[in-house]
This record gives sequence, structure tokens and C-alpha cells, in this order.
Amino acid sequence: MKIKIEIDEQLNEDEITIRCRELNDQIEQLQKAVREINASSQRYVFQKGESQYYLSLDEILFFEADDHHIYAHTKNEVYETRYKLYELEKLLPSYFLRVSKSTVLNMREVLSIKKNLTSASLIEFRNSDKRTYVSRSYYKMLEMRMKELYLRGSG
Repeated sequence: MKIKIEIDEQLNEDEITIRCRELNDQIEQLQKAVREINASSQRYVFQKGESQYYLSLDEILFFEADDHHIYAHTKNEVYETRYKLYELEKLLPSYFLRVSKSTVLNMREVLSIKKNLTSASLIEFRNSDKRTYVSRSYYKMLEMRMKELYLRGSG
């Protein structure tokens, strides 16, 4: 595979074109990686009180639904978003995963998972006192996706 970069100062916006003989797994993975890099570097609008905040997805530990509102938790703050959880699932890069009916988390920020065989397992995050839970029905998927994430070296 050849990689070619062309500088064009006339462009208003950066553009990436992938040219290939056929669409195969390697090309699809490349496309997915470019999309995720783009999504994680973009800034999204969140509210807190009367103010709007512009944050990148890398700052978000998890999204949580509570009483008809969706909250975005960072290491130290909580913001509100206008998106529904099911909309976020479609919008977010693959390193975000639904782990319960009310939570979507950033797997890159997970420090530990304390497994509980009879109920939800506790999730702790890097450099934060915040915690959330993965329900039993989502645990296996989280475990599998965490292994994939760290085997790829993205974590």
C-alpha cells in the first residue's frame, strides 16, 4: 500500500481520499481509523447552567441518562448534552460502548473493572474518583471490546 500526501493551500478544509482496487478488511479498518481520529478531535457542544462548553470526546469518561436528561461526565465536571443515548451510540467512535441501559462509556479511560458475578460490576477511571457500572448483560461485550482495544494498541 502506498501512502501519498499532497499539500494544497487552496483547500478550505482538509480532505482524505482513499483509492483502492477493492474494498477489503484492511481498507475498511483504515477508513474506520481515520473516522475515529476525526471524531475524537472534533469539539462538541455541552451545557452547564447557562454556559456552553466545547469539549473533545477524549475528555469524556462516560455518558449517563438520568431523569430524561443525558449527562457527559469528565474527570472533574458534569455537562448536559442534547443527544439521546441511542443517538450517541451511532455518533461516537468505536471506543465508546454502551454498558447498561443508562450508560455509554469511553473504554480508553477505564482504569479497572471490579467484577461482580451476581450484579453490576464497578468501573473506575484513570485520574478520577468517578465510577459507573456495567450491567451483567453487557459485561462480556465490554470485556471482549477492551481486549480488542488494547491488543490494537489504541488504549
